[in-house]
Amino acid sequence: MAALSTLPPSLLSHLTHSISAVFHRHLRRLSALLSSPTLFSLTLRHLHSLSLHHKSILIARHLLSSLTVLEHFMQNNGPETPPPPLYSASCMRLRDLDAVLLLLLLCELHQHDRELLDSPPSSWRVILCDYVSKSMLRLSSFGGCSSGEVLIQYIESVGRSWNLVNVMGLVGGGGEGKEGREPAASAAAVVALPSVEASGGGECVICKEEMKKGREVCELPCRHMFHWMCILRWLKKRNTCPCCRHRLPTDDVRHEIERLLEDFAKIGGGAGGGSNREWL
Repeated sequence: MAALSTLPPSLLSHLTHSISAVFHRHLRRLSALLSSPTLFSLTLRHLHSLSLHHKSILIARHLLSSLTVLEHFMQNNGPETPPPPLYSASCMRLRDLDAVLLLLLLCELHQHDRELLDSPPSSWRVILCDYVSKSMLRLSSFGGCSSGEVLIQYIESVGRSWNLVNVMGLVGGGGEGKEGREPAASAAAVVALPSVEASGGGECVICKEEMKKGREVCELPCRHMFHWMCILRWLKKRNTCPCCRHRLPTDDVRHEIERLLEDFAKIGGGAGGGSNREWL
């Protein structure tokens, strides 16, 4: 909430609208899933075929997509700049979206009443339909909520998803990358890095050689500069600045979530907030 408080009212309003639209799309998809015995059976079978680790990855990708919308507005993009598309072909297939929505609903039901899921899986659809109709979930009440309530419920849903990723990832074998190793920067992030002209006198901290005046060098988002060949080799193995450890985007889902949460915590810290653990 501390990070969100840094947004101007106009952007906060557009963010709230975007979050509400996303949750309503998810609720409509979940309603379609529960109303179709065939679709529900296929989705449940797909879930059963996944390992615990892969279920963790599904939830992580779902969470990352939500955080990307928040990142878009944190970068002070106005309403004329549309947020990144959710669950496009390059992000998450519809089959996987159905699976993660069903998985999150099952987790919510398990927390609400563990005994309900002791019934045979063939009766789960009816049980879930009854649960949704009685509680209407939190998502169904978003349309009538104030902006503050929408954002609070959004943050709570992010926190629940992140906790599930941590618990399931811990049991299922960690993140997508190797434990303890930094992931490489994503190819898209590297290609987008700007080339600037060195003013002379500075040193590339990677090779310890001077960046001669007039030479084209690479500038990272943190404004530190390096020889192109040096930084390209560096970013093939890690996604952090050699000087300040600023993180660049990566293709590793878990590390991307951690990077975004760390960025939000820094923004919130500047506004009097705490660490990413505290605001979750």
